[in-house]
Amino acid sequence: MKTDSLFYRLFQQLPTLAFDLIGLEVPNADGYRFGSEEVKQTAFRLDGILFPPSENPAQPILFIEVQFQSDKEFYSRFFSEIFLFLRHHKPKNPWQSVVIYPNRQAERNPVGYYDVLLESSQVHRIYLEDIAEQRTDEIGINLLQLIALEEKKAAARAFSLLERVREKPADVQWKHRMLDLIETIMVYKLPQLDRGEIQKMLNINDVELKQTRFYQDVFAEGELKGEARLIVRQLTRRFGPLDSDAAERIRNLSIPKLEALGEALLDFSGFDDLHRWLKKHAE
Repeated sequence: MKTDSLFYRLFQQLPTLAFDLIGLEVPNADGYRFGSEEVKQTAFRLDGILFPPSENPAQPILFIEVQFQSDKEFYSRFFSEIFLFLRHHKPKNPWQSVVIYPNRQAERNPVGYYDVLLESSQVHRIYLEDIAEQRTDEIGINLLQLIALEEKKAAARAFSLLERVREKPADVQWKHRMLDLIETIMVYKLPQLDRGEIQKMLNINDVELKQTRFYQDVFAEGELKGEARLIVRQLTRRFGPLDSDAAERIRNLSIPKLEALGEALLDFSGFDDLHRWLKKHAE
């Protein structure tokens, strides 16, 4: 799992974390939706955007980028993406942005082209080295610290954080989300261990395990593969062996689309109908 995907998963589960990082108080921050946006007719893609609730045009759109690699073109690309997005969508909301670096050495701003923007109140730069040992009760900040922590200290910190989550007076669903995030971060940080070893290390019991996203994804994947195999067998029985491209596209369909294909194939007269259906319902 790439480092930036860990951060984006955090912001998806805890949209308030982004505002905590930049010290911005926003009403109903939990109502924000995290997503990405491809800017039309360019090669640009904004991977991290927090969209405010549609009924609150005064609340800011927040553009988020995680930049762990030194890249002298980063700010050129980042600000171009933002302004192309604003031009294309013309949102009523104001905007803010946050860039997360592991340390100051990773940041590059050639010739100071973007100093005016970087010094504005709309651009926030976060360096994880500054918050690595910061004492805070904010779970979101603690999760960021866990990502940045050196491997030999991570296990003890993860166990301590998990105990805090268990003891916190919060709803069960929130606790399960935090457990899942902690487990996922540790899988990323300790690739030499499998999930079972990490769950044992963190003392995750069977009841908690069955609520994690990983556990649910495994069973969903099993259901998905079974449905795909059934469809492929049905098509092969009716029309002969499928070409590898069509079989792969079927295996990549979601469960709802596999169910739809299972109904549609009853009216197919040949592979041309299948290819037309797959093209129309491409994921």
